Formats: sequence, structure tokens, C-alpha cells
Amino acid sequence: MPDHEEPNVRGLFGGVFARGGVEVGDTAWLQAMLDAEAGLARALERAGLAPAGAGEAVTAAARAGNFDPNELGGLAALTGNPVPGLARALARQVPQTAVSAVHRGATSQDIVDTAAMLLAKRAIDVIQADLTRAAGAVAGLADAHRASIMIGRTLLQQAVPVTFGLVAAGWLTSVDEARAGLDAVGPRLAVQFGGAAGTLASLGEAGQRVAALLAEELGLAVPVLPWHTDRLRIIDLGAALTRVAAALGKIARDVTLLAQSEIGEVSEGGSAPEARPADQNRADKQAPAASPRRGGSSAMPHKRNPVASIAILGCTRQVPGLLATLVMASEQELQRAAGAWHAEWEPLTALLRLTGSASSWAAELLPGLIVDTSRMAANLAATKGLPLAEHVSSLLAGVLGAVQAHDLVAEAGARAVSAGLPLQDVLLAVPKLEERLSAAGITPEQIEAALEPSGYLGATDAFITAALGAHEKLGDRHG
Repeated sequence: MPDHEEPNVRGLFGGVFARGGVEVGDTAWLQAMLDAEAGLARALERAGLAPAGAGEAVTAAARAGNFDPNELGGLAALTGNPVPGLARALARQVPQTAVSAVHRGATSQDIVDTAAMLLAKRAIDVIQADLTRAAGAVAGLADAHRASIMIGRTLLQQAVPVTFGLVAAGWLTSVDEARAGLDAVGPRLAVQFGGAAGTLASLGEAGQRVAALLAEELGLAVPVLPWHTDRLRIIDLGAALTRVAAALGKIARDVTLLAQSEIGEVSEGGSAPEARPADQNRADKQAPAASPRRGGSSAMPHKRNPVASIAILGCTRQVPGLLATLVMASEQELQRAAGAWHAEWEPLTALLRLTGSASSWAAELLPGLIVDTSRMAANLAATKGLPLAEHVSSLLAGVLGAVQAHDLVAEAGARAVSAGLPLQDVLLAVPKLEERLSAAGITPEQIEAALEPSGYLGATDAFITAALGAHEKLGDRHG
């Protein structure tokens, strides 16, 4: 979403769960079904099965504003879906000469499934745009913070040093893989056109040609055959959306953890990236956010909550259950399902909406993320060398043996924590250790060097370079 635009908000909870440009509400669904009907009319005319001008006439009438969703919803209760009522209403909107082109050869599921594919295609375009912006911002963070050392945390405990650039590179890789997954599902978005039982018998020998022309009219793929009860492409679509949610949920969770008051290594900023450089010191945290109430609490005036990250998590945590419903509904009997197909509509709609909302939030969060490198350095220094215990242990292993070195450093670490002393001071105070180290040619200066975080980053820089290289290749494919 461009910086100057306001988020697209719909409904009481829409600011959180329906943010951005993905449209999957009643109007969007209705228009997609009408687009399917109009595309069919044009395809029939091109195949010589409808009068000249019929396709144009149906297309002109197929506007959501010409129909009442509530009325169609009421009629749906009589037939189990809204298409029969829609087809009749559409036929009343067109000239008599074009009526024969309305819904000819189709069954209700053809229109709803094709509309779902159109909605998905349109939603994916929006989601990809937001993810591209988010990925670009993360790539900038990864490159800018190659050398911004911070504590790595495993099982929520301090581990060994990493850099924020590597953290961002991990985010980037997952977002790019999610983007690639959306690319891969694109060819799976196929038109549905099989008629009553998947044979297109009512169109005779022209059935396959009309199906191909319909796909061409709508910009969808041509399936091998109608897929009324083969729902693998719905699962593929749901899985691709779920992968996006997983990637964004990981980022949002990391931000909420790193933004905790006691950690304070990142914070959410405003929405304009030019106002939020990738590297800012702690004083920059006092810069005003996009809104004076952004992140505020109803009870605690001092709070500034990570709203974008919280909203992303609110969206993404709903997604796995929705995918599970789609998978459960995929067992569809014989030529047309009794209820399982109907069970897909709402979870698929919610998947598109929530993934779109999470992507929109991410496109704001990541360009505006404030990285506090001084707080990272302070948090690392406060550990007094403990995150480098593994490095020291490997140095001492050549003298003491791996097991004894590990146990000695672990004991020294416990004493350092208890006494509030640097690990180096405790190690060098261990009786007889200094003599053994000296005999082995290991000096206090070498231990001090082993406790330097910048000397224990392994392949960090190479990993960041690899992530940025993969990102550039994906950008080339998209370009």
C-alpha cells in the first residue's frame, strides 16, 4: 500500500482483520460471479453458440450494483447457493436476444468455483505487491545490519551472538519463499466449467472449446477436465496463503519479543520509510509515530504497543484452522458434493482476507521498523561474556578435553552469574587453570579474544549475502 493512502477498512474489526486492498466481501464475490457469467456469454458468442452482441450485452448488465446481495442471499436458501437466483436476475437485465447466452451450459458450482479463482487471482496480486514492499524493506535491514551484533536467543534464553542482519535475512528468506509459493499456485487457478455432472453434455462437441474460450476471457488456466470434486487446487491455494501467514507471523512474533520494554532492541515506527532509516540510535525512539494514539492503551497512558505486529499475529493465528477446514472438506463424493463444497466458501474467503490484511500490515511494519543497535550492544555487554562460553569451551578443549572444558566453563558461568562478575575474571581465577593454560601456550589475551562477540559470528556474513542474492534472483523473475 503506498504511504499516502489510508488503509482500506471494512467493519468494526476491519481495521485489524480486513486491512489493505484485498476485496472478498459480498460485493467482490457477487462481481466475480457476474464476471464468470459475462465471460461465459462472450465465450459462447465466440464459439458461435450465442447471437452476435450477446456477450457485450451480458457484460454490460453484469455489474454488482445492479443486484441486491441480500435478495440473492434469501433466494440462496431455496437452492443451496446464490447462483440460480443470480442467473435469473441477470437474464432479466439483458435484451431478449441475449438471454440465451446467460448461464448456458453451466451449473452453479461452475460459477462459484470460477468466481473463487478470480477472487484468488485478484487477491494474490495485491498480496504480492505488499509482500514485495515488505521484502524490499527487510533486504535493506539485512544489508544495513550485517555487523549489528546482538544476543541470539534459543528457547527464549540467551545463546551465542548473532547479527540483526542475519535475523532480517531469515525473515527475508521466508517471505521470498512465500512469494515464490504464490507464484507457483498461479497456474493452478483454473476455470471451472463442467456443467451438470462434468460432461458439458448440453453443449455437445463444443464444450471443450467453450471452456478454453472462457478461460481465455477470464485470464485463468484451462484444467485438464472439470474439477468439481477434485479439490486439490483449493488445498494448494490455501497452503500457499498459509505459508505467507507463517512467514509474516514469525516476523511479527520476533518483533513483539524484541520490542519488550526489558529488551527494547526494535520498535515500530511510522508508515513512511523515508522518515525511518534502517539504523537509528535509541534517542530516535522519541520521534512521533504516524498517529499520536498509535499503540496506545485504553488504561495505561504510558504504553506504546507494537500494533502492526499484534495485528499480524491476530490475522495469522486464525489461518491454520481455516486451512484445516479446506482439507477436511476436500473429500467430496462422486460427481458433486453434498455440503463439502459449500463448506469451502467462508474459510477460503477468510483465508484471502486475513492473509491480505497481514500482508498489508507487514508492508507498513517493515519499512518503518526502528532498530536500536545501541540497546543491542548494551544487552550483549550486560551478559559479561556468557554468550561466548561455547567459544571459550572450544578453545580450552584442546588443553583439558571437551567434556572437562565444557564442565569447567559451565561452572565458571554459574559462578559469574551468582557473583555478577565477567566470565573472563572467573575463568582466570580458577585454581591451577592459569598454569595449565600457560603450559599449553594459551594466554589470558587469547581467552579475552575468545570472548569478543565479533570473532564468533561464523558464516553470518556469507548467509546474509546468500539471502540477498536469492532475493535479487526472485526480483529478476518478477521483473
